[in-house]
Amino acid sequence: MNKKGFASDNNSGIHPNILKAIEQANVAHAIAYGDDDLTRAAQQTFKQHFGENSETFFVFNGTAANVLSLKAATQSFNAIICSELAHINADECCAPEFFTGCKLAVCPTVDGKITIPEIQKHIKGIGSQHHAQPKVVSISQPTELGTVYTLDEIKEIAEFAHANDMLLHIDGARLANAAVALNMDFAKFTTDTGVDVLSFGGTKNGMMYGEAVVFLNNQLAENFMYTRKQAMQLASKMRFVAAQFIAYFSNNQCIETAAYANKMAKLLEAKIKEIPQIKITRKVESNAVFAIIPPEICEDLRKEYFFYFWDENNYEVRWMCSFDTTEEDICNFVEKIKMLLDNTTHKIQNK
Repeated sequence: MNKKGFASDNNSGIHPNILKAIEQANVAHAIAYGDDDLTRAAQQTFKQHFGENSETFFVFNGTAANVLSLKAATQSFNAIICSELAHINADECCAPEFFTGCKLAVCPTVDGKITIPEIQKHIKGIGSQHHAQPKVVSISQPTELGTVYTLDEIKEIAEFAHANDMLLHIDGARLANAAVALNMDFAKFTTDTGVDVLSFGGTKNGMMYGEAVVFLNNQLAENFMYTRKQAMQLASKMRFVAAQFIAYFSNNQCIETAAYANKMAKLLEAKIKEIPQIKITRKVESNAVFAIIPPEICEDLRKEYFFYFWDENNYEVRWMCSFDTTEEDICNFVEKIKMLLDNTTHKIQNK
């Protein structure tokens, strides 16, 4: 088995408090399909964080949360505007297009974010029966490059979307990491900025499984229980998802674990910057570090510490830190990099 790696925060284990919550939920019987006390308590917890008017539905995974959020906000003749790097565009096997019937209209990006001028380019053909009608702007917070939209940036996009009869969706698979980076409560940069619906994730931050679709514009939730059932995302034993979310929010756990992961990413960045042969390529604002590494060390490094290439042609890699990453993990990883670089140098000198 590989050592604890930096491939993805999905690869991390389950936080002990989450496991304990699952175990505590595993007593007696409870009514299935969400008609239980734990599910109601978890939904109330979401109201405490996102507002009394919000409506929350639990699903199994992040792709479902994204796809069903978008399906609730669109009809099949609509277009969804997103970054070219968006998970819904690059990593969900056409599930958004397949289940919504919508066209994805992608915007180029340098830092993972999309801007009003790029969104504006897709506002065309309005009212024409020959063109897909723009309906949703979808952004990721943090982005796929680990960068974080500011409060003003989200407000600006929400206002632009609403002024053009569109809605704003957030892919919040790592929303807790963004909350830490912004030093804000969740509602401050979602509900209060005019976000309509978001996918809320916990799997990357210590949960076992389960995500949430959170409607901040609750009119979109009107028929969602049917949509979720049709999409095969209605858990029979939903209390085990709900119990995780209750623990996730309790005692500020999700913020503490996300803060720790972000801190470990900054530590990794600082140590990597001490190695002249490696170049950090993106701002480190959450729990992701992107870097270009010498190709001659890639294979051996990945054998011991698995990670993914971001841009294989340029040997740009992505290293993710998790709630269970330790300083020792980072120090050992960096020492391995230095050792491989030294070995490479010696081989060249001895030729």
